[in-house]
Amino acid sequence: MSYIEELFSLKGRKVVVTGGGGAIPGSIAAGLAKAGADVCLWGRGTNHPMSEAAKEVRAEAGPGAGHVEAITVDTGDAAACERAVAETETLIGPPDVLINGVGGNRGKAPFVDLDEKLFREVLELNLLAGLVTPTKAFARYWIARGIKGNVVMMASMTSYKPLSGVWAYDAAKSALLNLTEGLAKELAPQGIRVNGIAPGFFIGNQNRALLIDEKTGEPTARGKAILARTPFGRFGEKSELRGAVIFLISDRASGFVTGVTIPVDGGYLTDNI
Repeated sequence: MSYIEELFSLKGRKVVVTGGGGAIPGSIAAGLAKAGADVCLWGRGTNHPMSEAAKEVRAEAGPGAGHVEAITVDTGDAAACERAVAETETLIGPPDVLINGVGGNRGKAPFVDLDEKLFREVLELNLLAGLVTPTKAFARYWIARGIKGNVVMMASMTSYKPLSGVWAYDAAKSALLNLTEGLAKELAPQGIRVNGIAPGFFIGNQNRALLIDEKTGEPTARGKAILARTPFGRFGEKSELRGAVIFLISDRASGFVTGVTIPVDGGYLTDNI
């Protein structure tokens, strides 16, 4: 095994990726399987059956990759998460990595027209289903078994700078950045590392219509505004998120790293005048 393989191979790692039916978590899962990890996708499967998501990840990962399985589960349900951890153990072995990929936004409005019911739903999606509930289940599982687990959160550009009109998403993702640091400190004595990545603007299932005009294939007005503030002048490729996640998962490469969130944003956060 070469030095690079020693640093970054994920062989033997057992990884759960929540939101696994989504484009970005699915791409990350394929990258982890390519690096040797056995992966279990978690998701509700409402619009994309989890069995189909697993087939797609296996196909993208290719021959020689780690095993890829899938479970249909609502990560906002604490009891369901506890059951899914046990089922994951049966499918791929004791999981030691959690990638919190659940999240998303619903709607956009001026603050004075904010729908409070929708606001609560987006907070619950991103903060409870996307962080608190599954992470609690895994932390309890790891601590009980003495497993030095690893969590990677999915932050956002809105963790640092609010985007107009998406109030609940802004609030949830900024809170996620804060809780990543808090959990890193609390779980460090158990040997559990907690970090995150903050994707810039990548085309996914949820934001495609917001960023790309379906008729012309060109960026929308909002898409053009984002590109104007991104020094690289383009949207990210989903595969460009994989390296940061592999680095954070690898104990050999990042074993003394916890509580950090890595922006993968084409320089968006550096934009200035």
